[in-house]
Amino acid sequence: MVTASLVKELREKTGAGMMECKKALIQTEGDINKAADLLREKGITKAANKQSRIATEGEVYCHISENKKIGVIIEINTETDFVAKNEEFKLFVKEVAKVIEVEKPKNVEELENKSMENKTVKEILTEKIATIGEKIDIRRFERYETEGFIESYVHGNGKIGVMVDFAGEDSKVAKDVCMQIAAARPEYIAKEDVPEDILNHEMEILKQQAINEGKPENVAQKIVLGRIGKFYGDVCLLEQAFVKSPEIKVGKLLKDSNSNIVKFSRYEKGEGLEKREENFAEEVKKISN
Repeated sequence: MVTASLVKELREKTGAGMMECKKALIQTEGDINKAADLLREKGITKAANKQSRIATEGEVYCHISENKKIGVIIEINTETDFVAKNEEFKLFVKEVAKVIEVEKPKNVEELENKSMENKTVKEILTEKIATIGEKIDIRRFERYETEGFIESYVHGNGKIGVMVDFAGEDSKVAKDVCMQIAAARPEYIAKEDVPEDILNHEMEILKQQAINEGKPENVAQKIVLGRIGKFYGDVCLLEQAFVKSPEIKVGKLLKDSNSNIVKFSRYEKGEGLEKREENFAEEVKKISN
C-alpha cells in the first residue's frame, strides 16, 4: 500500500515531485528503493542535485490581462543563456505568470503550491529542471491590480522588465514612461518618496564634498541645497530628464497628458545575484569524483 508518509519519504530522498513519487511507488508496489531507482532512470532526481548551483541567467517577463487591469512581472532564473532561450522554458515562464494573475499568491512559496496543469507549480518546476538539465529558480514576482491601467515594457529579450500602474488615458505616454524607467533606473516616483535617512546621508556626503573643496561650512550648506537637485534627478522618476526629449522632465510630460504614476516595478535579470565563475580545473575535479 502506498501511504502518504511513504510518498513523503521518497520525495525527501530524491527531490522529485509528490505525484512523480506516488506514481513510482505504485509502479514498484511500494518498494522505496526500486521507486528511487525508477525516478533516477527517468532523470527526475537530477533536479535535486542542481539546487546548489547559481542561476543568474533566465528571463524577466511581464503579463498583462486583456483589460489591462491586472499585471504580473516575474523573474525566473536559469544557469545559462542557452536554456533561457529554450521555447519550453519560455512557455513555462508565461504559464507561471498566468497562475499568478488568477491565483493571487503572496510570495514564491505560496506560488509553488498553486495548481498548474493538474500538478503544483513546484512539481512542474522539478520536472523542468530534470528534463532541461539545469537549475531553474522562480526568484521573484509582483502582481498589480488597478482602477487605471497597467502598462509594461520588456527590453533585451527579457533582460529588463518594467511594469507601471498608470492613472490616465494616454497609452503612448505610459509606454514612454516604461521605457524611461528601463533606461534611467529611478528608485522613487517623487521627491517626497525618498526616505529621510537616505536624503540626510546624501546631503552629508555633498556637504563633505564642498568642505573638501575648501568651502567654509556655512557656504557648504548652501552648496548642498543647489546640488541635491542632481540627486533627485538621478533617483526620482518625475525629476528625471525625459529620454526622448531631455529638455523636459518626466513630471511635465505626465502633467501635460493629465496622467499620473501610481507605482512601478523594474526588474533586471540577475541583479544582486552572485555571478557564476567558470573554473575548468574545478569542473574536471567534480566530474572525476
